[in-house]
Amino acid sequence: MEEAEREGWWTAGMTAVAAVSGGPDSMALLHLLWKMAGERPFKVVAAHVNHRFRGAEAEAEAELVRQTAAQWGIPVETADIDVPAYIEETGMNPQSAAREKRYGFLKETARSYGASLLLLGHHADDQAETVLMRMLRGTGIGGLAGIPYRRREENLELIRPLLRITKGELLAYCGRNEVPYAVDSSNSARYYTRNSVRLDLIPMLENYNPRLKESLIRLADLAAADDEYMEAAAEGVFRDHAVPSGAGFRLKRRRFRGLHVALQRRLIKLILKYSSGPWHTLAFRQVEEVLEALSDEVATVARIDLGEGWVCVREYDEVYLGPQAAEPTVYAYPVSGFPCFVELGTGGRSIRFERWERAVTSLPVNRWEAFFDESSLSLPLIVRTRLPGDRMAPLGLNGTKKVQDMFVDAKIPRSMRDEWPLVADAEGRILWVPGLRRSGIARVDAGTARTIRAAVEPEFRTPPQTGHE
Repeated sequence: MEEAEREGWWTAGMTAVAAVSGGPDSMALLHLLWKMAGERPFKVVAAHVNHRFRGAEAEAEAELVRQTAAQWGIPVETADIDVPAYIEETGMNPQSAAREKRYGFLKETARSYGASLLLLGHHADDQAETVLMRMLRGTGIGGLAGIPYRRREENLELIRPLLRITKGELLAYCGRNEVPYAVDSSNSARYYTRNSVRLDLIPMLENYNPRLKESLIRLADLAAADDEYMEAAAEGVFRDHAVPSGAGFRLKRRRFRGLHVALQRRLIKLILKYSSGPWHTLAFRQVEEVLEALSDEVATVARIDLGEGWVCVREYDEVYLGPQAAEPTVYAYPVSGFPCFVELGTGGRSIRFERWERAVTSLPVNRWEAFFDESSLSLPLIVRTRLPGDRMAPLGLNGTKKVQDMFVDAKIPRSMRDEWPLVADAEGRILWVPGLRRSGIARVDAGTARTIRAAVEPEFRTPPQTGHE
């Protein structure tokens, strides 16, 4: 276990939970931890789950874990979970259902003991089998990286200390140290894909490469390094391209299409990872559907249902990825005095209103800022969403124009129009559509005594930023 110190996860006084099935792998791990605890101060807790798949055999394994842990003076927590009933209730496959329930119990055990580490007994043979199975499915670099040596989930770090040790070495260790263990009879059932790969496919391929497992493990190490680099690059792209929007994110289609396709795929997955709502993974086919919808050959408006309430919506150059939006929020907020912040509830944005005791001679810095002559306004000002039939008299234009037409001209996505803020005065006159145009009402000139400044913070980053109205 010297590797534990090299990897930096081993600290004196720590508390760790070890997942112990009763098989040779996890029992060897528990024995190693017991020996280590005798040499330096730390606490280990054994955790075992009976999934109720194998009746008396599974009960015997639970008893083996309890007795051995007691003999070694290790606290043990066990759970008896009716996974078959859970499978019938949810329709999940057995492996996924068992894993979900098992990890739930392990994390709860870690929380109750204040443990920062969860130690798992996966070994090198498990890694080789995993990589080969994923190759058969046509996985990407992330899949070829196999089982990670360490991974953080919230406040808990998952460590697999045995990942570079073979099954044969663990069996030999158990023999030398008289470590008791159970043999899971289901491991010989070939109707499980992993068992068939281990019992049939790997021995056959070893005729072509006797060091197949070693080669697969090396492939996983190389892929893991490449995947780590690519994921870091994708994180940087995410920060540069993705803008929070409700529970999901928006991005510019043209900028997105300028990325290498490898980064495009990763960015799509990262957006779903960081969106609010239940975790939802995408199949390769779904990622490709999103890429196709954002291509130059597809109409300017497109929508893809990604399942579990997740959508991809393209409107002109604007793309939304994330949970399907709820009904738009309708609001009307009075501006009560100056200075005043009006929270919009969309991406943490607000409109700041200030009163200046002077005229302003400079132009607004962009379309997200506007100046008004207070003497020409009917107060209080109102920040509201659009209403049917809304019209404004844009600065520089004779007559009025529908706000709806202004949205269309600026190619504001339909999904954003109903929550877009408008600024009106107490007479109902629309003074400003932030990011688009201001009206000709209450223009500031040399005779202005008091100026009202309004500015959106931060900007929506959606319409074009060219010139001033």
